[in-house]
Order: sequence, then structure tokens, then C-alpha cells
Amino acid sequence: MGNHQKLLHFFRQDPACSPRSFSSSSTSVSDDDGHSCSSYATTDGDATPTTSRYASSTSPTPKSPWAHFPGLGAAAEPGATGLVASLVKEDGHVYSLAATGDVLYTGTDSRNVRVWRDNRELAGSFRTASGLVKAIVVAKDGRIFTGHQDGKVRVWRADDAASPAAHRQVGSLPRLADYLRSAVNPAGYVQTERKGRKRAVWLRHSDAVSSLSLDEGAGLLYSASWDRTFKVWRVSDSKCLESVRAHDDAVNTVAAAGFENVVFTGSADGTVKVWRRETSAKGGATKHVLESVLREGESAVTAIAVSPEDRVVYVGSSDGLVTYWHWIDGEARYGGVLKGHKMAVMCLAVAGNVVVSGSADRTLCVWRRGGAEHVSLAMLAGHTGPVKCVAIDEEKPAGSSGDRQFVVYSGSLDGSVKVWRLSDADTQEPAALVTEDTHVAPPQPSGMWRGRLSPAPYAGAWAPYQTPELKRVAAA
Repeated sequence: MGNHQKLLHFFRQDPACSPRSFSSSSTSVSDDDGHSCSSYATTDGDATPTTSRYASSTSPTPKSPWAHFPGLGAAAEPGATGLVASLVKEDGHVYSLAATGDVLYTGTDSRNVRVWRDNRELAGSFRTASGLVKAIVVAKDGRIFTGHQDGKVRVWRADDAASPAAHRQVGSLPRLADYLRSAVNPAGYVQTERKGRKRAVWLRHSDAVSSLSLDEGAGLLYSASWDRTFKVWRVSDSKCLESVRAHDDAVNTVAAAGFENVVFTGSADGTVKVWRRETSAKGGATKHVLESVLREGESAVTAIAVSPEDRVVYVGSSDGLVTYWHWIDGEARYGGVLKGHKMAVMCLAVAGNVVVSGSADRTLCVWRRGGAEHVSLAMLAGHTGPVKCVAIDEEKPAGSSGDRQFVVYSGSLDGSVKVWRLSDADTQEPAALVTEDTHVAPPQPSGMWRGRLSPAPYAGAWAPYQTPELKRVAAA
């Protein structure tokens, strides 16, 4: 929490935020097929094309290193709210990110995971030679799990606690021994929907890994895939405990609730399903039983986020809506709909009583939850491409005023990551409480963002960013 202040105080302005294509002359690390260690690193400031594009000039105003950031002004002062930094690397689209302590991990379609800290990319990145990085989660023990386009989940660990950018691969899911054992057994194969590949070993996803979710209390990792399944992995020994054929189309998101052994999955088929985990006393095997279908609709489900403390479930969909349910007495009860986007919701994140949604309309909407109601805090505009991933964390405990500050990280298909600071007291006027039966115009940017270029018009906003995800959402 407090460590985020260290991260924020060292970020610097990038002179531009525009779509870039990945180009690098660095040597690729041969793919180990996920079964042995690999790493990729450069030194900060080296001469290779992977050198970070930070602005090197010093600010003429020592008091604020962000004095010339467009639209920032006094908002860059420590403790103030607004846009804090924009991180740009010539690495292609940003698909995933995760923040832990004072370190930020970002995954791109260049197969790199960048490590950001203290105004530079520490020692470069870590990289595999196949599978763009679609999901990142960080465990409390320091292990980093990455989900990839090639259907694999890779496991990493920092080589040195003092140098968090130096990482090595310590494994992959599934393990090689487990995979080979299943591959030689005819019963270890399942039918797939993928063209040209009718049968595959059940242990490995036969299509892209779209989402990862950790249940730290249960010691389990969940991986969702476009192959219509989700898999359950035991973190302690990397063993696959279960593979569940969950939906009739790609599974776009999975979220372990953190309470009552409940797991939520969302799919391009328009459904959200609730699964309850049953654990065998013998061998710790799991069995996930379908408990209910929370949502059915024509619009694809693109993101799910859960507030375990308040037991609220948020679902983002391709129609631009965020729907939420309250978990009461062992079941989900409909709460309402938050309307703030003109295009598909691509990602969601929750921290405390604040929820953030990122959209293909290039904006983020922020709401504060108060009991059963939600109040609009802000619309964050600044990306020039669809917002693909978002993370939020509380920066510091509430002060004497009772206000809480949060840090929001947003990654976009424009190739940039933006860092924002906001307070749960920054309520827009009038407050936008949106329920199923009300029709309220999308919240307008608050005063701190007025004067910035509007992300509109939205027509054709996806045209330069025709990634597989957007094609699937558009088709839905």
C-alpha cells in the first residue's frame, strides 16, 4: 500500500503516447516449452532498441518534476489527484499488468514482461520466445504467474530481492513430467473446438490463456482459456487438479471470490456462471460444481471483479455495462447496472469501496460504493487506444479527514501504461447513481481533466487495434 508512493514519486513523463509496433534486435531466448529456466535482461540505459523512452530533460521547476505534463499542473504535487505518469515502451499493445509493492509488471504482445520501478525499467525485462502475455498475477511468496497466447502458464521468481527486474523461470503449468505422462495415455486426450486440432492433452489449454486468478487461502491458481475451459492448479506443487468444460464459447475471465469456496467465470457466450469448490479429504483433489447461472445475455462477458470484503461481484460486458450483484446468505442478489461507457468494457478492478472499469472507448470510469449504492467519482481520459487492463490499490490509510487515496494503473492497446491517483472524496456533481431502470448520460470528466482532448469520436476506435479479443467482442 504505502510502497506505491515510492513507485509514483519516481515515474517521469513520456513525451508521447501513440501506438507503436514492437521492434528489437535483441537476441531471442529459445522457448523452453515451459520446462526449464530462461531469462532476458538488459541494463538500464543500454544502446539496444529496447532502451526505455523516458524524457531525459530535467524539469525547470524542482518542486514538481511533472510541471510540463499536459493538463497536470498542480495535480502532480504529492498527495494531489490526477494523472501521475505515462509509461511508454516500443513493445506493442499492453495486454496485462500487475502491481505489487513498489514494482509494476506489464505484459505485451512482444512476449516481454516489463518491470518498472524508480523511474526506469530495471535491467530490462524477462521474456519467453513464444506466447504473448495475456495475464499476470503475483503471489504473496513472490512468484509471478503469466498466462500466454500459446496456452501455457509460466512461473517466474525474482533472482535477487534487491533487483526485482532480474527474474528466472522456475516452471510452467503443466509440468513436463505430468504432460508426458498424460500424452502417452490415450485416456489423457479430450476433444477440442480448435481448427486443425481436434484432440489435445487435457492438462494443457488448447487455446490462449485469457485470465488468471489466485485463491491464496486455498493455495489454488485458476486459469481460463478460449478453449472453453478453466483449470485448477495447486500452487504448492504445480499439479493440475481439475479441468472444467465451463462454457459454450471462449472463457474470457475467471475470478476466485475469496469466500465460501466460490468461483465465477464469464464467457463470450454471454453467461456468468457460479461454481462451488468441493475438496476431497483424500489427496486434496477438487471438484467444482455448477451452482447457478448468474447472467445470460447476447453481449459477451469480458471481465469479472470481486470485492471479498463486501461480497460484491462486478461483471463487465461488450455492451458497455458493468452489472453488479451482492452475495447475501450464500447466494447472489441483483444490485444494479453502472452505465459510463460508450463501447465494450474490457477490464475491471476493485479495491476497498472503489471500482474501476476500462473500455474500448479509451476511457476509465471510477465509482465509489456506499452500501447498496454507487456514486461516480471520475472519468479518466488520456489513452488513445482501447483500455485492455487495469489495477487499483489503496495508496495509504485514511487520514484524519477520512478520505482514502487510490492508485490506478491502466494499460492500453495504444502501447502505454498510465498511472493515476484519485481520492474517494472526488465525487462528481451531480453524482451518477445508475440502476437498471435509469438512463443517465455517461459521467463527464471532472475539473482536473477538463481541457484535455476528448477521446471522442468513438466510431471506428477499434480499427487500428484489431486484436483477437476485439474481434471476438465485436462479433458478440
